Amino acid sequence: MILSSYIELLKIRLSFSVVFSALAGYLLAISDEAVHKPEVLISLIIGGFCIVGASNGLNQVFEVDIDGLMERTKNRPLPKKKISLTSAFLFSLFLGLIGLIVLFSINLYCGFFSLFSLLIYVLGYTPMKVNSPLAGFIGAIPGAMPFMLGWVALQGKFGLEPGVFFAIQFIWQFPHFWSIAWIRYEDYKKANINLLPSRKKDNKSAFQIVFYTFFLVPLSIIPVFLPIIYPETLLKLSAVGACMAFLMSAWFFLKSLKFLKIQSDTEAKKMMIFSIIYLPTIQAIYIIDKYYYAFLN
Repeated sequence: MILSSYIELLKIRLSFSVVFSALAGYLLAISDEAVHKPEVLISLIIGGFCIVGASNGLNQVFEVDIDGLMERTKNRPLPKKKISLTSAFLFSLFLGLIGLIVLFSINLYCGFFSLFSLLIYVLGYTPMKVNSPLAGFIGAIPGAMPFMLGWVALQGKFGLEPGVFFAIQFIWQFPHFWSIAWIRYEDYKKANINLLPSRKKDNKSAFQIVFYTFFLVPLSIIPVFLPIIYPETLLKLSAVGACMAFLMSAWFFLKSLKFLKIQSDTEAKKMMIFSIIYLPTIQAIYIIDKYYYAFLN
C-alpha cells in the first residue's frame, strides 16, 4: 500500500513519456563522432527518471492543499494522507539528488540543464499556478528540456540541433497544456487556478491554442533546411521524413481550427489526445528517417 503510494507520487506515465523524449534526442545524436555509449544511455534514463519523479513529488508536496480541492487530484497519496508530507518531501529530495549526481556524471551540460529544470519547475511553475496564466510559459521551459537533453548527453555540447528539439517541445506544450486547462476549467476554479491565456474559455484562449499549434508546422520541418545554414549538422531530414512531419503537424493544426470553431470540451479533449500522440510520433519520424537513410547509404 505504502509502496504503491510512493510510485503514484512519481506519476509513472508522465515520467516514462519524458524519458522517451530524452531517448529520442540521444538516438538522433549518434554519429561517427559521437558513437553509442551504453553507460551514457543508462545514466540518461535513470537520471532523467529520477529528476522527473522528484519534480512531480515536490510539486505534490507544495500543492497538497490545492490537490485536495480538485476532483482529479483529491485522491492522490498526499491529500488522502497515505504517506506523510515529510516522507514525500525527503523521498523526492533523495530522488532529485540521485538524478543530479547521475546526470552530472554524464557531462556538465546534462547536470546544469537538469538542475535548472528541477528548480524552475518546483520554485517557478508550482507557486505561479495560482497567480498567473504565465505559469504555462514557465512550466514549458523544464517541460521542453528532455528532447534536447538526450542530444546533449551524447554530444557533450549545445548547438542548433538541441535548440530545434527544445523549440519543438516548448511550442508543443501550449496546445497540450491549454487544452487540458480548457477541459478542467471548472475543476481548476475550485483551487483558484486559471491557466488559460485569457483566464476564460473564450475566443482569445482558443485562438492562442491555434496560434501555437500553427508554429509547429514550420518547426517540425526545420531539420530538412538546417543543413543549408549549418552544413555540419547531424540533424538531416529527408524529403519523405519532412513530408510525414509536415502532414502530422498540419493535421494537428486542422484539429485546432476545428476546436476554434466549435470551442467545446469534446473538441478540447480531442486536441489533448492528439497532442499526446503528436510529440512521440514526430520524434519517431525523425529517428526512423535518420536510421533508414543511414541504412540505405
